[in-house]
Amino acid sequence: MTTYQLDQDHSSITFTVKHMMISKVKGEFRDFTFDVSGEAHDLENASAVVTIPVATIDTRSNDRDTHLKSADFFDVEQYPNITYRVTSFKKHAGDEYEVTGDLTIKDVTRTETFKVEYEGSGVDPWGNTRSGFEVDGKIKREDYSLTWNVALEAGGVLVGSDVKFQLHLEFIHA
Repeated sequence: MTTYQLDQDHSSITFTVKHMMISKVKGEFRDFTFDVSGEAHDLENASAVVTIPVATIDTRSNDRDTHLKSADFFDVEQYPNITYRVTSFKKHAGDEYEVTGDLTIKDVTRTETFKVEYEGSGVDPWGNTRSGFEVDGKIKREDYSLTWNVALEAGGVLVGSDVKFQLHLEFIHA
């Protein structure tokens, strides 16, 4: 079974959330780790644990980032990490999979399933074998005690419920 080292410089975790019911705010987590083992071309027997330090959130607004780190949202002082522990991969057509695991945000753990696509493998100019993956998903933030909001005069709320995210991952085979 192969183990993988995340290439942080060629990987990202980004997300979008509706703002005022009319637009979207984009953000990313600047730091994260993956503990992964398995075979890139056959994920069904792979294992993975993802850890995201919430303090690395970046929405291009210091005031918003500070608010997101506060007790109104993530409460980074008490709950510094988001974790996802994979419980299974299920192969679909071609290089497409579903990954199921336990997502923990704050003090809430729920089972969530996301789409994964194996993008392929190749050897870099230094002789390292690399594999790429894309993960797409959506969660409801209120399911994880992220309930802060403001009602708008015209109807609706300031912060949308759905958080859509995408991971672009590149791993070096160890």
